[in-house]
Amino acid sequence: MRKWFMLLCCWPLLLAAEELSSPGGQTTLRFYIDQGKLTYELHYKGQPVLRPSHLGLELVNWPSLMDGFSLVKTERSTFDETWQPVWGEERAIRNHYNELAAEVVQERTQRHITLRFRVYDEGIGLRYELPCQEQLDNVIVGEEHTQFALTGDHTAFWLPGDYDTDEYEYTVSRLSEVRQLQEQARTENATQRGFSSTGLQTSLLLKTDGGLYINIHEAALVDYSCMHLNLDDEHMVLESWLTPDAKGRKGFIRCPTHTPWRTVMVTDDAREMLASRLILNLNEPCKLTDTSWIHPTKYMGVWWEMMTGKSTWNYADYQAVNPDTTDFARLTPTGRHGASRENVMRYIDYASEHGFPALLVEGWNCGWEDSWQKYNNYSFTRPYPDFPVQELQSYARSKGVRLIMHHETSGSVAHYERYMDEAYAFAHDNGYDLIKTGYVGNIFPSGHHGDQWMVDHFLYSVQLGAKYHLMIDGHEAVRPTGLCRTYPNLVCNESARGMEFQASAGVQPRHVTILPFTRLQGGPMDYTPGILEMDVSKVNPENHSRVKATVCNQLALYVTLYSPLQMAADVPESYERYSDAFQFIKDVAVDWEESRYLEAEPGEYVTVARKAKGSDDWFVGSVAGSKAHESVIALDFLQPGIQYTATIYEDGKDASWQERPDSYSIRTKKVKKGSRLRLRAVEGGGWAIRITPMVKR
Repeated sequence: MRKWFMLLCCWPLLLAAEELSSPGGQTTLRFYIDQGKLTYELHYKGQPVLRPSHLGLELVNWPSLMDGFSLVKTERSTFDETWQPVWGEERAIRNHYNELAAEVVQERTQRHITLRFRVYDEGIGLRYELPCQEQLDNVIVGEEHTQFALTGDHTAFWLPGDYDTDEYEYTVSRLSEVRQLQEQARTENATQRGFSSTGLQTSLLLKTDGGLYINIHEAALVDYSCMHLNLDDEHMVLESWLTPDAKGRKGFIRCPTHTPWRTVMVTDDAREMLASRLILNLNEPCKLTDTSWIHPTKYMGVWWEMMTGKSTWNYADYQAVNPDTTDFARLTPTGRHGASRENVMRYIDYASEHGFPALLVEGWNCGWEDSWQKYNNYSFTRPYPDFPVQELQSYARSKGVRLIMHHETSGSVAHYERYMDEAYAFAHDNGYDLIKTGYVGNIFPSGHHGDQWMVDHFLYSVQLGAKYHLMIDGHEAVRPTGLCRTYPNLVCNESARGMEFQASAGVQPRHVTILPFTRLQGGPMDYTPGILEMDVSKVNPENHSRVKATVCNQLALYVTLYSPLQMAADVPESYERYSDAFQFIKDVAVDWEESRYLEAEPGEYVTVARKAKGSDDWFVGSVAGSKAHESVIALDFLQPGIQYTATIYEDGKDASWQERPDSYSIRTKKVKKGSRLRLRAVEGGGWAIRITPMVKR
């Protein structure tokens, strides 16, 4: 009798629940209103992924949208398309989902909002939609309360919550250990910023004891603050936490509007997470009518020698200068200026000789004497006296090389925006087609790198770039959320700890086996791989850092860390020293017809095979993390009936990133469809293969 009573009590709730499964039936979403609160649950293959989780918006200038809701109506639909990216990991991407739009009303205020859910086989996207109505107009957001109620104390691959940088090493721990580890880190490093001892960044990767991989992130971040996550470590509930501006405000919205998508990816096979395009699919289609000028590219740079301290960005010694009025010809040069005419021409010659179509030059513009912009004085149109723009651009063109422009702002964004149109026009008029932007330092005047004002600025830089046919590579920008689908001239972001740290603090070997599951889910990364000389003192004798990788690990990164913009980051002297390994960097493609994810475990190993677009060549790369890994790879992706030559670059028998990073071997082997290769990567090591048909078709 008691059992029947409980079922009858639950019956109204069961009737009100809306259930929606993905097209393949793997993922199931359940939405309902629990005592006036908007609530959802998520299951994957019958296993609970998210327990009942509440949704709501806390408002500053209106009564909050947190409770008191009833359901008005629901609409269901199915969508299935295949679209072609301008560049990417494959030529075509399928976007197939089932959708539920639930319109609800807050009864005491009669305000309506819609919760929209898109359910894919590998996860969901959800967002809030606010129509125009008398009871809701211009809105100041106090906080968004989107919950992700977890089913246990999962293993997390996490970065600490920080409004201004995501250039941290990943910590791998149980969620219950986050608070203690964060407090310990703050004690040891007083400069670490973050909003709470349980604050985490997205994209957050979790692994359950039952073997599910879960990723929580956001998609299509436009005109809204970047989302962090706050952890209730007593109940294992993650909740959205928006980046505030300088006055603590989380966002300003004008109805009708909608929030970015909140995404939850889930799979029981780590390879499927790498293959997912859920975040790209939740973004709008390309808004550019002409994309013919957008092109993937490999590039070299006058860069690593600066990172190691061999040369300088500044032309003269550090001092307060006004780049618009200072006569730099009268200043005493440092004698180590990297962007000098002679040095840049040397790099142009080397890039041309080895088939690299682009060259980044940092430190070309006046103002670097200000020591990271205490006076906000960079010029974006005036070169140093030893960097003749037109002469060098003309010389580069004669060698088949384009120069890449660099704009460092040091966070002085208001200063930058005053000159952006003029600066982008200057770049276009002088033959540049790519700008690398930088935002090192605290953001002025808005407050933080991830707040709404800066999110708008980063998108403005991309939109303005499209006006002048300029591709954008954004460093220190808000972490990407798939906007490269809508604006494919956003060819790359940094927005994570990259290779530059190997010239100083270092990067742990497992880092590159985690990035594909986290940071790269939102879009490609300008990681700047290709360092072949691990002893940094051979570039700058005064720098005794060591790169924590083997030569073959660096080669494999061109395949495992996807980007349409790949740098050969080392100096020419290192490539001369390792010319046989350098050949793989010269050969590897940057745009792909097809990608196969052969094996993967975050923190341990990632192995990827990719077919070059417009070619029959395949490239395979594998990186190992904190321990060695042996792979047995079946070449089932090759075309039947064709003989191939595999050129294999692998760690040597005595290879070690600590002692013998330069130990490697190169061999060739005849292979065909179904051939099996057994290869071993040491800790922090890897292997890379180029597979070419023996007879070109």
